[in-house]
Amino acid sequence: MIVRRKRTRSQRGEPRRGPGRGRGWAAPLLGWLEEHPRAALASLGRLWRNPGSTLMTALVIAIALALPGALWILLTNTQAASEGWDSGAAISVYLEADLNEQAVAEVEQALAGIDGATLVRTISDDEALAEFREMAGFDAALAELTDNPLPYVVVVEPTATGAGATELGDLADRLAGVTGVDRAQVDLEWVQRLHALLALIERGILLLAALLGAGVLLIVGNTIRLDVLNRRSEIEVIKLIGGTDAFIQRPFLYGGFWYGLAGGIGACGLLILLTALLATPTAELAEAYGSGFRLQGLGAREAAFLLLGGGLLGLIGARLAVGRHLRAIEPA
Repeated sequence: MIVRRKRTRSQRGEPRRGPGRGRGWAAPLLGWLEEHPRAALASLGRLWRNPGSTLMTALVIAIALALPGALWILLTNTQAASEGWDSGAAISVYLEADLNEQAVAEVEQALAGIDGATLVRTISDDEALAEFREMAGFDAALAELTDNPLPYVVVVEPTATGAGATELGDLADRLAGVTGVDRAQVDLEWVQRLHALLALIERGILLLAALLGAGVLLIVGNTIRLDVLNRRSEIEVIKLIGGTDAFIQRPFLYGGFWYGLAGGIGACGLLILLTALLATPTAELAEAYGSGFRLQGLGAREAAFLLLGGGLLGLIGARLAVGRHLRAIEPA
């Protein structure tokens, strides 16, 4: 009987299976996972070997990112300092000028009966004239007056703490409807103007951040463009041996990301330094006005936004630059 021995893979001319073979569906994924860290480290090493140009580019990006960041910190601190200013708002109720003391007392009683209103004090016409004379400095002109033209004023505060502008306006309308009241004025107009100004400044900061973000794109794009032109011969050789555009542009994309990330780190450092320099003078100014306000610096959310935003802008700028210039390079 003839026994046929089974031939091995090498005898049949088939390659041996290595540790990574036999996983056809996973091979592209494994290659992708291996290639990206290699490209990221290679681009980082290239930047490290050129510290002068890398530092200058990162500083320009850091300044561009730090400027809107500093304005945003100033805005948030101003908003924090003005949070409680409208909580102690008062309403000045001006009574009719021809009321006698009994009529004034009746009006005070009617005002006190309005829901949500608390009477603070009543300023008589003589007290108002003396106050005006002391503040205005027109003693000679006021001495010529035969009659006191100023009315009684009743200062009213809302019962609810932290009442907003809408609630105060409704309360003022109800106070103005009382018989014997000439008009009611909310002493909150300057706070409302401040809030409107802060809203305008916030919109301006967002527009400035958009403009400076476009500037970061141009800075990174121009830097990557010069890098592509300097490595033109290397790119032609890689294309000649079959390298794809995705393979070639990968280190440039990571280079743009590193530029943006370094700029974000620099911007965080500049803002921390700026806050440290202004913290003591701000505290001294607050103490002079009897306030416990302290300057708020860069928070974790703002720092993460600068880092991620800088890296993303660098990546986008590199993608725009390398995609356009890479198509123009072909091996001769």
